[in-house]
Amino acid sequence: MRRLLACFFAALALSAQAQAPQPPEIAARNYVLVDLTAHKTLAERDADAASDPASLTKLMTAYVVFGALRDKKLTLQQTLPVSKRAWDERKGDPSLMFVDTTMTPRVEELLGGLIIQSGNDAAVALAEGVAGSVENFVQLMNRQAQAWGLKHTEFKNVTGMTEPGHKSSARDIAVIASHIVTDFPEYYGYYSQRDYTFNKIRQDNRNLLLRRDPTVDGMKAGFTETAGYCLVASAQREFPNGKRRLLSVVMGTSSKEARASESQKLLNWGYTAFDAVKVFDAGKVIATVPVWKGEAKEAKLGAADAIYVAVPHGDAGKLQTQVERTDPLVAPLAKGQRVGTLRVTTTAGAPVAEMPLIVQDAVPGAGLVGRAFDSIRLWIK
Repeated sequence: MRRLLACFFAALALSAQAQAPQPPEIAARNYVLVDLTAHKTLAERDADAASDPASLTKLMTAYVVFGALRDKKLTLQQTLPVSKRAWDERKGDPSLMFVDTTMTPRVEELLGGLIIQSGNDAAVALAEGVAGSVENFVQLMNRQAQAWGLKHTEFKNVTGMTEPGHKSSARDIAVIASHIVTDFPEYYGYYSQRDYTFNKIRQDNRNLLLRRDPTVDGMKAGFTETAGYCLVASAQREFPNGKRRLLSVVMGTSSKEARASESQKLLNWGYTAFDAVKVFDAGKVIATVPVWKGEAKEAKLGAADAIYVAVPHGDAGKLQTQVERTDPLVAPLAKGQRVGTLRVTTTAGAPVAEMPLIVQDAVPGAGLVGRAFDSIRLWIK
């Protein structure tokens, strides 16, 4: 899956087709709609413009915490202290979990406060618990952004409060959200919770679509005076050929209602204007190719996951595939090693998508005699 994501994110800005359906008018300063199943951008406007991300910042905050849990640097049941710095977040901002310095909440409680209640105090407590200080944690956030190649993102804090130099873009936010969906499915359920109660204080999730569209199961709302009203919304709907997930990011809308309605408009349009076509099943052999200097004379190539492409509604019959591979292919070859590319185009030759081809089964190197014989054959060839 990570191999597919790497290709997807690198090509987000290039994936629109000349004949793609035109999206509806969206009342947002910046937006992007991506099909996470087909790894394709369906619509965008000023998606690379650096903007104030407000509390969408907390998507990266949560991602870094999830990574710490994966690496066993902390556990869900572990308790963390609440510092005066976390307590001071109560001043002038309503986005709070309402923890105080007398409490030692569990990590799982703080994650609920961070994700569902958008608590700035929870964000600070988690950052200090993971990295020792907010400043150290912000470095981890920026390091992760750089590792993904996010060129329009720089974090100055963990909460999303407006600060000079604190920025991101709709496309970069989509990348962060997509990685949460794919890298940490075990924690994604936090984003679908409609409300959360801590210390007898109940608060609703600010993603209004969780109550309006049963297929929406995340992710994050945000607001500052500078950013306007922002929303990342993720939906998964059932189709005859399987489940299909779309993710929208809208930034700079005028109200809570606008960010919800414009996100819903994008999602509905994406599901109706495009079809997701399954080109190959996961694990299916796409090509069998000759191998030199190996114990086996052939290698089976395929994809790590099922391959879907998104095409305008009704164009599913206008696709063709082409395999491009390393030639000559010389053993040893490791299972999962990338040795080619599968290109999907229209019958007219317009590019639709490309995915890495990997070796399905390892091919060890041949013995000395076999390698010598194939060396002669290659020289003659």
